[in-house]
Amino acid sequence: MSGVDTQRSFPEAAPHAGRSFGSGRTLRHAAKVLPEHARAHNRSLVLQTLFHQGAMSRADLSRETGLTRVTISDLVAELIDDGYVAERGLREVTGPGKPAILVDLDREGHRIVGLDLSRADRFLGAVLTLDGEIVVRHEVDVPADPADIVAAVIALTRDLVADAHAPVLGVGVGTPGIVDDRGTVLTAPNLGWTDIDLEGILRAEVSLPILVANDANAAVLAEYTFGGARDDVMLVRVGRGVGSGLLSGGQPMRGARYAAGEIGHVTVGTDGGPVCVCGKVGCLEAWLSGPSLRRALAEEGADRESVLRDAGDRLGIALAPIVGALDLSEIVLSGPEDLLSGILADAAVSTLRARTLAAFHDGVQMRMTEQGEDIVLRGAAVMVLSGQLGVS
Repeated sequence: MSGVDTQRSFPEAAPHAGRSFGSGRTLRHAAKVLPEHARAHNRSLVLQTLFHQGAMSRADLSRETGLTRVTISDLVAELIDDGYVAERGLREVTGPGKPAILVDLDREGHRIVGLDLSRADRFLGAVLTLDGEIVVRHEVDVPADPADIVAAVIALTRDLVADAHAPVLGVGVGTPGIVDDRGTVLTAPNLGWTDIDLEGILRAEVSLPILVANDANAAVLAEYTFGGARDDVMLVRVGRGVGSGLLSGGQPMRGARYAAGEIGHVTVGTDGGPVCVCGKVGCLEAWLSGPSLRRALAEEGADRESVLRDAGDRLGIALAPIVGALDLSEIVLSGPEDLLSGILADAAVSTLRARTLAAFHDGVQMRMTEQGEDIVLRGAAVMVLSGQLGVS
């Protein structure tokens, strides 16, 4: 096929394409596209352009992507046949000439199912549009018996798929714990899980593409695609535990053992402190997790400002070497705003800047996400968009 643009790179638009989960909203330089990958590359390029820029003519697509008009015409026809793109009528014109036919993603023609298993008391589920808007919500209580948890997740998934009322592009799941590239939860102590093939289990139940990732890794994708985060960003997620998701150059970082971002059990104090659930003393999670903070604030005689400032200092200690090593420009906090914003965030930024090179890192920004409790659900949608369509 002619017109391959070697200056733009997106994952292939095929199920589980590289499991990249959000590779590149920004168009970046990349290696030359091999001929055997050209068609999938170009499909993803067209879908990515429509996803972010909306309806446009075939001529517009040709100009935006650098692909020839013949190539665009062929790809658009294929994507219409596949049900991913639809014609949206004629463009309004005031001058002479034939008005162009606009095409766009068929945003209402498909749905995505997202699950958030990160909460201590309930599992959240949603049916989402391709734009990440939630149209249906479901939730279930977390079973008291860990042996019943997988069955509860299966039932929630089935209910959501049945309530989609449109073809489901796939199911994205954000879960606590460490998840490998095949969707197996290697360990999630809070759920009592070890080596649970969650992707395989759910695929067998609903016969749909399933994508599973750590909840913080899902959340940072939502912030990148829907929240306007920069290409180099760290999202710290505070809930029943503490974790983080990292993007460098717009690319997710997972690590050699799939544990990148697992900062909750990094030691941030040699001065004693609370005992962590892992048995160690001095873990960040023992100061910063939602339950830990609320317990500390509820203690008799506790000073709110002192408790939050101490937790913020510990967070800054944990973040400083990461910012220094990766040269991050932005830190996003996700979790209970009443605890994280204000005193805690200010203390974290102050400690972070005091422990890094001022000339380069004094400009690091820290902010709360504006996506609230839906961030993991929307991140699960990005996982599906990326894995199935090459869009992020």
